[in-house]
Amino acid sequence: MKQVVATALVLLLTLFLLPLLLLGEEPLAGPSQPPAATGTLPIDRTVVTPGQTADGRVQVRVALGDGEVLTLPLDKYLWRVVAAEMPASFEPEALKAQTVAARTYTLSKMERTVEAHPDADVCTDITCCQAYIDPADAAANWGENAQTYTDKIAAAVADTDGMAALFQGQPIQAVFFSSAAGRTVDAVEVWGNAVPYLTSVDSPEGDEVPNYHSTVTVPLDEFKSKLLAQYPQADLSGEPAGWFANLVPNSAGGVETVDIGGVTVGGGSLRTLFGLRSTSFTVSASADGVTFSVTGYGHGVGMSQYGANALAKEGKTYDEILKWYYTGIDVAPYTPQR
Repeated sequence: MKQVVATALVLLLTLFLLPLLLLGEEPLAGPSQPPAATGTLPIDRTVVTPGQTADGRVQVRVALGDGEVLTLPLDKYLWRVVAAEMPASFEPEALKAQTVAARTYTLSKMERTVEAHPDADVCTDITCCQAYIDPADAAANWGENAQTYTDKIAAAVADTDGMAALFQGQPIQAVFFSSAAGRTVDAVEVWGNAVPYLTSVDSPEGDEVPNYHSTVTVPLDEFKSKLLAQYPQADLSGEPAGWFANLVPNSAGGVETVDIGGVTVGGGSLRTLFGLRSTSFTVSASADGVTFSVTGYGHGVGMSQYGANALAKEGKTYDEILKWYYTGIDVAPYTPQR
């Protein structure tokens, strides 16, 4: 009887315990099983969610010519400014320098109220703020180069994201113009205020600039009429060649002042009166009229755009170009104080 019971116990143990022992062993043959999910990503496949750019976080209110105020992210606004202000065929580093100048100019405008457009930060009037063009209009102007130029300017904006030209930690008045006659002009000579970072410096552009040299001839009657309307005390009697004397050069070698008919007239005033491209001119007069021979284009203060392109061709980077034209500045990230 005991033998029967012992045999039964052995059978029970075999039936219940043997499967448990076999579970811990690997199979001897057959396909391997896939690894269990771990819930972690491989280290070489980490997913990165791109953050918003510094320019993208800044909203700019733009007063359009029709009275509408359009709100744009700063990067979208800058694209429109650069596309309007500088030829897209220029060197990439020149376009970046233009972008930083435009961004800095915008940031400085945003931190004060402008009487001409109190409900907007900037406007599209070039006599007040910066040039501006809609992307569709820019593409139409560029024709078959539209996509290339669109991407090129977008890269200039993206590659300088958030960077500004600063003097003592604050955005400068980053004024710019088209082309100089070998040197830029000190701000005090144009606007009457000395600005430490807007001093006269060499500028390397030359005859590659379109219409770098231009000539304006004004008939004598027209010259007399326009000048006397502004300076009625001028004596324009006698030979025209004798009307001009004592030409005083400015820091760029252009005209600071010149005496006309015994009255001292500023070079900037003559530029405005007779539509001259710059104050870098010589003047001659005869019975045929008064002739101005002009070099360069623009007010001459700050960064020359064609000069920036020439420096970029020499291998200078955008921050080196900016520091060339704006004396003593830093190029660094800046967040508007509003």
